[in-house]
Amino acid sequence: MNNFGLTVDVIGGLTATVIAFAAPAGTAPPTGIGSAEQTVKEFESQGYTVILVHIGSSPLDQARVVGVRSGQTYTRTDTGNPGDSRRTTVEDKTVYVEVE
Repeated sequence: MNNFGLTVDVIGGLTATVIAFAAPAGTAPPTGIGSAEQTVKEFESQGYTVILVHIGSSPLDQARVVGVRSGQTYTRTDTGNPGDSRRTTVEDKTVYVEVE
């Protein structure tokens, strides 16, 4: 019984580690080096709805990006006729850009 409990603990710990490392893969794309204004334009050109979180009072063209978090992605799945393959369409994707 002790070996079984130890095995379950090890598997649970490994699963938690894999999930922890896999989570960032679904986040928003990384931003390049540039101003906050350029970063916002880059995300908008990729189809993102950008929600700007402005910390401080600096103008956007002088602000720097301090964080990027992915937001909600809205999709629609069309099944069509019976027997057809399903098609998923991204309706909207959101990203939060934190600047100061």
